[in-house]
Amino acid sequence: MVAEPGGPEDQKPQSDEARSAFVPPAGVEQRTSVPEDDHPTSEFAVPAGLADAPGAGAGSASGSGPGSGQGSGQDAVGSAFAPPSTYGAQNSPPAFTPAQGIPMIRLTKEAPWQDRMRTMLRMPVAERPAPETAQRSDDVGPAVPRVLDLTLRIGELLLAGGEGAEDVEAAMFAVTRSYGLDRSEPTVTFTLLSISHQPSLVDDPVTASRTVRRRGTDYTRLAAVFRLIDDITSEDVEVSLEEAYRRLAEIRRNRHPYSGWVLTLAGGGLAGAASVLVGGGPLVFLVAAVGAMLGDRLAWLCAGRGLPEFYQFVVAAMPPAAMGVALTLTHWSDVRPSAVITGGLFALLPGRALVAGVQDGLTGFYITAAARLLEVMYLFIGIVVGVLLVLYLGLQLGAQLNPEARFIPHDRPVVQILASMALCFAFAILLQQDRSTVLAVTLNGAVAWVIYGAMARTGDISPVLATATAAGLVGLFGQLFSRYRYTSSLPFITAAIGPLLPGSATYFGLLAVAQGRVNTGLASLSTAVATALAIAIGVNLGGEISRLFMRVPGAVGGANRRAAKRTRGF
Repeated sequence: MVAEPGGPEDQKPQSDEARSAFVPPAGVEQRTSVPEDDHPTSEFAVPAGLADAPGAGAGSASGSGPGSGQGSGQDAVGSAFAPPSTYGAQNSPPAFTPAQGIPMIRLTKEAPWQDRMRTMLRMPVAERPAPETAQRSDDVGPAVPRVLDLTLRIGELLLAGGEGAEDVEAAMFAVTRSYGLDRSEPTVTFTLLSISHQPSLVDDPVTASRTVRRRGTDYTRLAAVFRLIDDITSEDVEVSLEEAYRRLAEIRRNRHPYSGWVLTLAGGGLAGAASVLVGGGPLVFLVAAVGAMLGDRLAWLCAGRGLPEFYQFVVAAMPPAAMGVALTLTHWSDVRPSAVITGGLFALLPGRALVAGVQDGLTGFYITAAARLLEVMYLFIGIVVGVLLVLYLGLQLGAQLNPEARFIPHDRPVVQILASMALCFAFAILLQQDRSTVLAVTLNGAVAWVIYGAMARTGDISPVLATATAAGLVGLFGQLFSRYRYTSSLPFITAAIGPLLPGSATYFGLLAVAQGRVNTGLASLSTAVATALAIAIGVNLGGEISRLFMRVPGAVGGANRRAAKRTRGF
C-alpha cells in the first residue's frame, strides 16, 4: 500500500545525517533569500560608501554636513574610510597622511656615500627606497656569507682606526646594499661588529659577527678603506667580491708610512712645540722633546713586553715630569719646568679617543660612547699616576715647583702660530696620515689657534667657550675637506685639535694635588675636563653645521634631515 502524501510516514522525523547543517531547525523563522546581486561574497569587494567618500554623495560622510542637501548626519550612511568633513586635499591637517601619500625618498647621486647611507639608516625600514645595486652579480644572486664577511672586515678596519660608530654602520650598510643585500641591519659597539640579513619574509635571517681585539692608529689605512668603499658604492667602477677582497688584503698588508723611530721623533717635536706654545724657549723645546722621546721609547718597551696600555701611559708620563723636576733642582733660571712638563703632557692626552667617544654619544650610540669615555678615563688616570709619582718624589727632594707661575704668552703671537703649526704637523705624523693631508690639517690647526688666541687672550672671553668655538671651526673645515676628498674627516680634524688640548690645566691641577691643595687641584682638573669636552662637542657641532649647508639627500621638495636616533627624548 502506498502512503498518501501527508500520511504518518511523511511526518517521521529525519535523522541528523539527512538534515543539512545549513537548514534552519523547525520553529525558527526562515528569512527570505537575498538576491545574488545585492549580496557580494568577495572580501575584496569595495564596501558601500567607500567609492563615494571623496565626493559629496548621499553615502559619504562629507555629504551630510550643512548645506549638502543630503539630510542630517543620522540619515546619511557614513564610511569608516571617509575623511572628516573639514578635510581638504590642498590644506590637509598634519594628523592625516597627505593626499599624495608618504613622500618618496630619492637619493642624489652627487651626495657622498656617507650622507646617503646615513640618511637611509635614519629612516624607518618601510620608508627606505628601493635598492639600486651598484655592483653586478651572477644570475643566482650574491654570495650572502661572503658579502657579510667582507662587510665585517671593512667595518673592523674602520672601528679599529678610530672611526665613529655611526660612520662605521653607514660604511657597512653601503657595502651590503651595493652588492644587493638591501635588507641588512649592521650593529656596532665598542668591540663587537654584527650584521644580519634576511633574504625575504619567509627565509631565515643570516647573521655574522666579528670582534675587534686590537686597535691602532693609521689614517693612511683608513683613507684607503674609504676609497675602497667609494669604489664599491659607485656605479661607474666595477668591483667584484674577489677584487674587493684583494684590495682589502693589500690595505691590511701595507706597511705604515712612518717607522717607529720617525714616530718617536714626531712625539718629541710635538712636545717641544707644545712647550713653546705655552711660553718656553729653545732650551725648553729641546728638553721637552728629549723627555717625550724617552717616554715614548719606554712605552714601546712596555708594549713589547705585553703590558696593558694603562701602564704604558704611566711609564710614558714619567720622563717629561722627571726632566722638569730635574731642571728645578738644578736651579736653571732661564728654563720653565712647568712648560717642559706641560709639553710632555700634550703628547699623551688622548684627544682622538675623547672626540670619538663624545661623537658617539651625541649621535645616539650610548654603549659605544660610554666604553670610549671609560677608556679615556683610564688613560687619563694613567697619566695622572705617572706625573704624580714624579712630582711627589721631586717635592721630597726639595724641588721648588711654583704653581703660580702661569704662562704669559701674549707678546709672541707669531711664534705661537708657528708652534701650533709645528704641533699639528708632528701630530699628523703620529697618526700615520697620508702625506697629501698633512698640509691641510696643519693649516686647519693654525686657524684654530688664531681663533682661540683672539677670543681667549685678546678678547678676554672664557677659555672654555673660546676652545669650543675654535674646535667648531676645526670640525667645519674638516668636514669640508673630507667632502672635497671623498674620505674620512678624522685626518683633517684630529691633529688640528692638538694646540687646544688642556695640557697646562692638567699639569697645574696635578701639581696642586701633589702639594696637598686638593680643592685647587680638583678645580683645575675640572677645567681641563670641561675644556676637553668643549673640544669634542665643538668638533661634532662644526661637522653637523657643515652638513646643513650641503646637498643632503631627502624627500622630493626638500625634506628635513632626520635626527640620529630619537627626538626630544621619546
